[in-house]
Amino acid sequence: QVQVVESGGGLVQAGGSLKLSCAVSTSTFNINAIAWYRQAPGKQRERVAYISNGGRTNYDDSVKGRFTISRDNTKNTVYLQMDSLKPEDTAVYYCNAGTTDITRKYYPTNYWGQGTQVTVSS
Repeated sequence: QVQVVESGGGLVQAGGSLKLSCAVSTSTFNINAIAWYRQAPGKQRERVAYISNGGRTNYDDSVKGRFTISRDNTKNTVYLQMDSLKPEDTAVYYCNAGTTDITRKYYPTNYWGQGTQVTVSS
């Protein structure tokens, strides 16, 4: 069983910062990466970034240079530091426990958190 719990969302002005946390508890051996997704109203859910168990990271072009994904294996927690936030970053942010392979493609699973709202005002 895999449990995924996000926290850290909120309201911030454009240009500000927020740090999201994703606590993952899992006894499933094939989970080897964690990803952050977001879904804005009326839009499809999109992947923002992921990090593998080995620390390899990948970012969507829309957040490169502004967001940083990291992990603390002692706490089974993945973080998303979001800087220079823009109004278009407004969305519900979700954490997913998934897998990657040697092609560096991310494969999501059905293990999602409940989401945390991020609102960036202009």
